[in-house]
Amino acid sequence: MQYSQKVIADLKDRYATQPEFIQAASEVLTSLQPVLDAHPDYEQASLLERLVEPERIVIFRVPWVDDKGKVQVNRGYRVEFNSALGPYKGGLRLHPSVNLSILKFLGFEQIFKNSLTTLPMGGGKGGSDFDPKHKSDREVMAFCQSFMTELYRHIGPNTDVPAGDIGTGAREIGYLFGQYKRLRNEWSGVLTGKGLSYGGSLARTEATGYGAVYFLTHMLAAKNDSIEGKRICISGAGNVALYATEKAQQLGGIVVTVSDSSGYIYDPEGIDIDLLKEIKERRRERLTAYEAQRPSATYHSGERPWNEDCNIAMPCATQNELELADAQKLVAHGCAYVVEGANMPTTLEATSYLQQHGVFFAPGKAANAGGVAVSGLEMSQNAAHEVWTFDEVELRLQQIMSSIYQAASTAALHYGRPDDLVFGANIAAFNKLAQAMMAQGVV
Repeated sequence: MQYSQKVIADLKDRYATQPEFIQAASEVLTSLQPVLDAHPDYEQASLLERLVEPERIVIFRVPWVDDKGKVQVNRGYRVEFNSALGPYKGGLRLHPSVNLSILKFLGFEQIFKNSLTTLPMGGGKGGSDFDPKHKSDREVMAFCQSFMTELYRHIGPNTDVPAGDIGTGAREIGYLFGQYKRLRNEWSGVLTGKGLSYGGSLARTEATGYGAVYFLTHMLAAKNDSIEGKRICISGAGNVALYATEKAQQLGGIVVTVSDSSGYIYDPEGIDIDLLKEIKERRRERLTAYEAQRPSATYHSGERPWNEDCNIAMPCATQNELELADAQKLVAHGCAYVVEGANMPTTLEATSYLQQHGVFFAPGKAANAGGVAVSGLEMSQNAAHEVWTFDEVELRLQQIMSSIYQAASTAALHYGRPDDLVFGANIAAFNKLAQAMMAQGVV
């Protein structure tokens, strides 16, 4: 049995109750065998066994008092997965679905994503099963302060730098940062995604969505194609989807769908980004409000947006939202490019089907790395006590996304699988990570 397959088999035995983590690890490890064949010393050093085990997992209770005076208790996590390339870096997810399997999957993906950015960042992830929806500001503050009262012992600007994620936006980051500063009696760049008034970076909100579109433009250019006039189906209606829509339409694309957990909007005239921002960012309403104000739009309740004619699909909502049946619909409707804006939104079966049918596919660890890249730039600004302009940050983002595409494309070509960006991204990220881990000894 090949080295990578032995490690996958062991993971399936050991972590049978962690399907999301097994899925992420299997997707990466099955790509690495050509490098492992060329480096038998990696197996001797048990490199993969060390790679798939987090360096540290912290699990703790989070007690807080709600507005009725009742004590609530949630569970908090921080998975510090790998620090070979720099401080642990990854978001904090606040959602009822949060469990150890999901956080290990996200943290494992983060190692490779951060490696691709070329910035000195390791991989980690954390969060809680706390749901900030329908909570008052006071309740969210009480939770965040309790959460940070334990977490602060394990993080720091040169140790572990958390960020936002699903459920953790500007409000939550502010409360977390304030409590960290209070407990440590210091101001430091320990969290990213901060407000602009206290150390945040311009373009951070836009970075993941913009970065995914910049990555797409390199894919199109490789096929002597362009985004101009292309019909694009996007899922999601959060930051990633909003700003992928904005940038795609700035560059001449026509985004015809966005979605939420209840259904999707189809707008053949192209999504009105100003109206969408008004509804989702300022009024925080459901997408049915978009349909009510946009005569050309139709809301499809209980459906995903993958049954519309499109040239490009960008899943930007959550993990495993694009399944095999969805992939079959996309191929039938003429989709030629799929770019993951979310973390692992496409199942392994769907990815395989898309690639087998000639769809040029971009994995999230490469295409959605723009967010963490600008988080890394926020860390640099904080460390140097500088503030860069929006244009400076966006230019650096463009350069990073270009370098990620080139690294993935070059690695795929070098190992005889041109245009397989899943394979190429995994190889390019692993090569850098493996060299660092081998250089640092058995740690």
